[in-house]
Amino acid sequence: MSSVKKLGFFCAFILPILAVIGYYLGGWFNYSTVIFAYILMPILDLIVGRDAVNTDENQVSALSEERYYRFVTYVWTYVQVGIVIWGAYVFATGPMQWYEKTGFLMSIANITGGIGITVAHELGHKQTAIEQFYAKVLLMTVSYMHFFIEHNRGHHVWVATPKDPATSRKGENFYAFYVRTVIGSFRSAWHIETNRLEKKNEKIWSINNEMIQYQLITIGFCVALTLACSLVAGQILWQVPVFFVLQSILGFSLLEAVNYIEHYGIMRKEIAGGRYERVNPTHSWNANQLVTNFFLFQLQRHSDHHANATRRYQVLRHFEESPQLPYGYGTMIMIALLPPLWFKLMDNRLEKWQMQRVE
Repeated sequence: MSSVKKLGFFCAFILPILAVIGYYLGGWFNYSTVIFAYILMPILDLIVGRDAVNTDENQVSALSEERYYRFVTYVWTYVQVGIVIWGAYVFATGPMQWYEKTGFLMSIANITGGIGITVAHELGHKQTAIEQFYAKVLLMTVSYMHFFIEHNRGHHVWVATPKDPATSRKGENFYAFYVRTVIGSFRSAWHIETNRLEKKNEKIWSINNEMIQYQLITIGFCVALTLACSLVAGQILWQVPVFFVLQSILGFSLLEAVNYIEHYGIMRKEIAGGRYERVNPTHSWNANQLVTNFFLFQLQRHSDHHANATRRYQVLRHFEESPQLPYGYGTMIMIALLPPLWFKLMDNRLEKWQMQRVE
C-alpha cells in the first residue's frame, strides 16, 4: 500500500480537531464536523473520485499483520474517550446558546458514532483481547455495547434475510427501519446471550449475563463522568448525563443510518426451510469513494467485509459484481432522510440487482 494511502487513514482525526476548534470559535462553528462530513467530504469524493484498486494478494498477509494499521485504531480509542470527557465538561460549563449546543452535540456524535462505531466495528471482529476491549470501550461511549453481541453473532449470521433486524427491506423508509432495528437489535442481542447462558446451565439474571454487564458498565461510566466533571467544576453538573445520553442517541442513530444504506433490500436466496445461501460479495451495497473510505477505514467496501468478516480494513477488496451505491455514505445518509428521493434513487438499482440474480 502506498504511503499516501497509509497516511490517509489518519484523516479521521480531522473531525475531533474540527470539533474542538469549532467550540472555541463559537457560534455556528460548532457545526464544523457536520458541514465537513455532509458537504465538504461529498464534494471531495466527486473531485478525487473512486478507488477500485485492490491489494496484491501476495501482499495481503504481510499488510494484514502490519502494526501501523492497528496503531491508528488504538490511538482513535483514546482520542474518542478524551473527546467525550472534554465534551461533557464544556457542554455543561461553557456559555453556549441552544443552537450552539445543538451543533456541538451533532459534531461530537459525528465523531463517536460516525467514526467511533466504525472503529469499534473493525476491532470487534478481531480475535485479540486488546482489540475486543477497545471495541467495547468505544461502544460504551455511545451506550451501544450490545452491538458487540448482536453484530458478530446475529447480524453476520442472518444478514440479508428477514431474520436480521439490521437489514432494511425494499420499500421500508429509514424512519420505520430505525424503530425496528433499534428495538430488534437489542432484543436479538438479549436472545443470543440468554441462549449462550442456557447452554452453559448458567442463570440468565446474573452478572454472568454480558447484556447486564454492558448496561451496568455504561451507566457506571456515565455516573463516573458526571461525578468527575462535577468535582472539577465544584458543583453538580446535571447537564453531563444529558450530554452523554443525547450524543449517544445521535451517535448510534448514525450507525443505524449506515446499516440502512448498506443493506437496503438485499436478500439472500432461501435454499431450504430457514437456511439461506452463503453470504458473498453480492449481498451488501458497496461504495468506493476514496476520501470517505479514508475517514471510515474502508467500511464502504462492505461487500468484502460481509463475505470475509475477519479481513482487516486495510486489505478489504472491491468487487465489480457487488451492487454499487451511487455516492459515498455521507451523501447517501442525507438522501435516506428523504424517503421519496431515496426510493427514486435506489429502487431501480435494487431491481436490476434482483434481475441479475434471477439470470
